Amino acid sequence: MQNELKSMTDNLNETVPSRFLKAVEKWGYRVALRKKEYGLWHDISWNDYHEQVKSVACALMSMGLEKGDTAAIIGDNCPEWVYADLGIQCCGAATTGVYATNAWQQVEYVIDNSDSRFFFVENEEQLDKWLRFKDNVPNLKKVIVWDTEGLRQFKDPMVMTFEALIETGRQVAADHPDMFLTRIQTIEPQDLSVLIYTSGTTGPPKGAMLTHRNCLWMGHAITTDNPMSLNDEIMSFLPLCHIFEQLFTVLGHITCGHIVNFIESPDTVAENMMEISPTVGHAVPRIWEKYFSAIQIRMADATWFKRLVFYSALKIGNKRADLKMSFKAVPFYLEAFYQLAYLAVFRKLKERMGLDRLRVAISGAAPIAPEILHFYQSIGVNLVEGYGQTEGTGVTTVSRIGRVKFGAVGQPLTGLEVKIADDGEILVKSPGVFKGYFKNPEATAETIVDGWMHSGDVGELDEDGFLKITDRKKDIIVTAGGKNITPQYIENKLKASVYINDAVVIGDRRKYLTCLIMIDEDNVVKYAQDHKIQFSTYKDLALHDDIRKMIQAEINTVNATLAKVETIKKFCILPKKLYEEDGEVTPTMKVKRKFVNEAFCELIDSMY
Repeated sequence: MQNELKSMTDNLNETVPSRFLKAVEKWGYRVALRKKEYGLWHDISWNDYHEQVKSVACALMSMGLEKGDTAAIIGDNCPEWVYADLGIQCCGAATTGVYATNAWQQVEYVIDNSDSRFFFVENEEQLDKWLRFKDNVPNLKKVIVWDTEGLRQFKDPMVMTFEALIETGRQVAADHPDMFLTRIQTIEPQDLSVLIYTSGTTGPPKGAMLTHRNCLWMGHAITTDNPMSLNDEIMSFLPLCHIFEQLFTVLGHITCGHIVNFIESPDTVAENMMEISPTVGHAVPRIWEKYFSAIQIRMADATWFKRLVFYSALKIGNKRADLKMSFKAVPFYLEAFYQLAYLAVFRKLKERMGLDRLRVAISGAAPIAPEILHFYQSIGVNLVEGYGQTEGTGVTTVSRIGRVKFGAVGQPLTGLEVKIADDGEILVKSPGVFKGYFKNPEATAETIVDGWMHSGDVGELDEDGFLKITDRKKDIIVTAGGKNITPQYIENKLKASVYINDAVVIGDRRKYLTCLIMIDEDNVVKYAQDHKIQFSTYKDLALHDDIRKMIQAEINTVNATLAKVETIKKFCILPKKLYEEDGEVTPTMKVKRKFVNEAFCELIDSMY
C-alpha cells in the first residue's frame, strides 16, 4: 500500500485528501488516533485510519455521492466522525457537521439548506431527529448509523449501519481498485472542503464555504506559528462541526501527525484530561474558567497552612507573569523564587488537573477574561488566546509561546494581513478567507469587499502588532447621553469573578447601564453552604437576598475599575440556567444576546 500511495501522492493537487494520503505514506504504522472502550485505550494507526476512510469513500461513491455534493454528520467526537468526514471529502464532496445538541428543527434546517445527500448519525437519539423530518428532505439518499445500541430491531430502507457501509466499501474497493485514487485526483484546491454553519448568534445559521486551499493553509499556520510536532498529543472534545476543533483533530493532525485522543463522553472531560495529559490544549473560555473555579473551591476547603502556601506562591507567580506579559526581564531572584514555588505548589496542582505536560494551551471561539489568562500564566500553564471567525477558517491572530500580552488576542498569523477600518472594524485578508456563504450571495458581498473580510468586530492594533478586541460592531451600546460603550469589555471583567458564569450588559439608548447575571452554580452553591444559606431550587438560590448582596459586592469591585459612564447601576440575577437546547446559548457557550434581551425583556424593563 505504501508504494501505491507514494506513486500517486507525488502527482496529486494539494487538497485535504491528498495531504491525508501523504500523512499515511509518511507515518503509516505510527499511532494516529486513540479511543477508550470498556475502560481501555485502543490505538489506531495511520494505516488503519486510511483503510476506514477508503472504505467509507468507496461505499459512498458506489451509492451515488458525486464530486461537488455535500453530506452531513451529527454526533459526539469519535473515530467514526473523522472516518466519515475524510471519506466524504475523498469523494470530492463537502462535509457538513451538525451539532449533536441541536433540536430536530435545527438539524432539518442544516440538512435541507446544505442539500446533503447522505447523513451520518451517531445513535438512536440522533436518528430520532431525522425521523421527525425525513419526509421534508427528499434529496437525502441514505442515513448511516455508527452506534446501533437500541436499534437492533429497527428497519428502514433509508437506514444502514456503519459496519455495513464499511463492508460495502471494502468490496467496492476490491472490485474497482483505482476508484478511490482516481476520484481524489479530480479534486482541485479551490473546491469546497467543508461547509461549516455559523452558530447563529445574530440570526439563522449561514453555511460558510471553506475550500481545500483555505483548510490546508490554516492547518499549516496553526501548527507552525506555535510549533506542533509528531510527538504532541491533543484531546478531541469540542464539537467537531466547529472549525476550532477541526483545526486540531483533522487539519493540524494531517499536517504534523500528532496523536488525537477522543474522550469517552462530554461528561468525562476532566477525568480524560488527567489520563491523557495532552501536550497541546485547546478549549473555549468556559472550560478554562471551570478549571479556575475548581482551583478556587479546592483552596477554599484547604487548611489555613495550604492556603497560605498557595497564595504566597501565586503572589510570586503573579509578579513574574506581570513582567513576562509586559515583555520585561524577570530578575534572577524572582525567577529563583518562582522555581521554588513551582516545585512546591504549581507542579503538583498541574499534575492533579492533567495539565502537567501542557506545552501550550489555546483559548478560542469566545473572549476570555484577561484575569483568567493571567492566572494560568502565573501558575505555569502557557495559556494563550486566539481570535478569528469561521469565515477566516478559524484563526486570525494568536499569541505565540513566550509572547503573551495582557488584554490582547495575539498577533496576526504569518502570511495574514489585518487592518482597522475607519469605523474601527477589523478587516482580514489571507489564504484562509472563505469562499462565501452557501446559497447566500448577498451576505457574501457584505462580508468580503475588495478581497478583505469584514469581521464584524471592532478592535485596534498596538505598536507591537498585537490586536485588541473592543467588541462586536453590532453590540456596541450608545447610551441616551450619546456615549459609546463596549459591553464585552465590562462583561469579561464580571466573568472573572468565580461566582459569575456569564453576564449581559444592557444600556442601548438607555440612561444608564444594567446587567443580567448568570451565576456559577457550583461556586455559588459552595458559598451558600459555607454561609448556611437555605435554598431548595436553583431559583431559590439565584433570588436569595444574601446571594444578591454577594453578587453586588463582586459588581462593586468591577465598577471601581471602570469609568463612571461604564459602571453597572442595577442588575438582575437570572432565575434559570441558560441552555443550548432552549436557544439561549450557542454550542460554544456564547450567550445569544438578542435572544436573552427578548426573553427577559420584562426583567430588563424593571431595572429602568
